[in-house]
Amino acid sequence: MPVRVSVQRASKEPAPLRGQLVRWVRHALAGRRRDAALTVRLVDDAESAALNLRWRHREGSTNVLSFPAGEMPESMQDVLGDIVVCAPLVAREAMAQGKPVEAHWAHLVVHGTLHLLGFDHVKSREATVMEDTERQILSSLGYPDPYQES
Repeated sequence: MPVRVSVQRASKEPAPLRGQLVRWVRHALAGRRRDAALTVRLVDDAESAALNLRWRHREGSTNVLSFPAGEMPESMQDVLGDIVVCAPLVAREAMAQGKPVEAHWAHLVVHGTLHLLGFDHVKSREATVMEDTERQILSSLGYPDPYQES
């Protein structure tokens, strides 16, 4: 089964087109996962903050959350989970960091997809691996290093 990406728009904030989101997901999966199904949900600050509080016990909205599917029946082994991106926060962060909004979106979608694949950045060594992987993927898409200070 090929890569399937469902996009849910729950925010009125401008956001990338479905084709862009799918492209970023596919690049993050390339060479790592052949068959996959996932959802990218684009939300506002209120929904992001509610999810962040419920699942991470942290106040306020956050740019991206990933919800891995966990154990699935064999017939659904391709289901990776869900990525939730806070559209207004992405725009604010890009402006504050002096980054192109599209590049910041690409980074966060790639970041969220890698989390669904099991990448993490809690420990220093894991963070280095994840960040290097993000840099490689984003470079292949033509975007600058997201960790480079402007």
